[in-house]
Amino acid sequence: MTLSAMSYREQNQLLAAMPFDDWRYIESHLEWIEMPAHGTLFEAGDSLRHVYFPISAVVSLVSTMLDGATVEVAAVGNEGMVGVEAFMGSSNANNGTTASGTVMAQHTALVCRGGHGYRMSAQSIAHHAKRSERVMHHLLNYTRTLFQHMSQTSACNRHHSLDQQLARWLLVHLERQPDDELHITQERIASMLGVRREGVTGGALRLQKAGVIRYGRGQMSVIDRAGLNAHSCECHGVIRDAYTRLSNDAVLQVKPVPATSSAALGVCSPSRSAVPT
Repeated sequence: MTLSAMSYREQNQLLAAMPFDDWRYIESHLEWIEMPAHGTLFEAGDSLRHVYFPISAVVSLVSTMLDGATVEVAAVGNEGMVGVEAFMGSSNANNGTTASGTVMAQHTALVCRGGHGYRMSAQSIAHHAKRSERVMHHLLNYTRTLFQHMSQTSACNRHHSLDQQLARWLLVHLERQPDDELHITQERIASMLGVRREGVTGGALRLQKAGVIRYGRGQMSVIDRAGLNAHSCECHGVIRDAYTRLSNDAVLQVKPVPATSSAALGVCSPSRSAVPT
């Protein structure tokens, strides 16, 4: 791993939340990679060989039906990890005694916004989760939040209007990138929402007339994020708040405890010889 890549650790919130002692073990197993837009990291049903920690990329987790219809169930950016199945798989995989590939991917992972990130073998992350209770704790906290993201997306797709779903989708993706430009076609957005392209075209037109977005061929610019939020349903807020709680919990857990001398507490320190060997 290069020094330039090392400097990006803090830009993935899940990695940044790892205690430094655990990070020292983890970093040697990470590979800095490019994640090109529209690339496929893995498909549902594939043997899961790697997990990914996006830095500047955004990845869509997609479910695919037998007839080929698709729908995005969650988006992952620098707040998390792609491939949580790796450390939740079979006991053999968690014991690190079998080749990577024992665990099967549950969703297809498509790179929606190109960028960079880290890659680690599925076997390595399973090993680190088994080795360290703190690592497993952070991973499970993140996974719980990701599952809440998925369940809220499912509810939104069932109960809210297409315009609200479109606004929610745009906001979720915007929060995982540094600017307000999305290089994506309406057809691709339609496949992520599991709807017809005509529905996205109509929704985008209404948002543009409201002065919220501006779009052209293969590109959409959000010019009024507050206005876009007003067109969304409560689902975006639920998802955002869940990740905010995750981030706040991680900060509290890794925040160093101020050292307090035993003398100040009126406690006698044991002599070296008193410590059992």
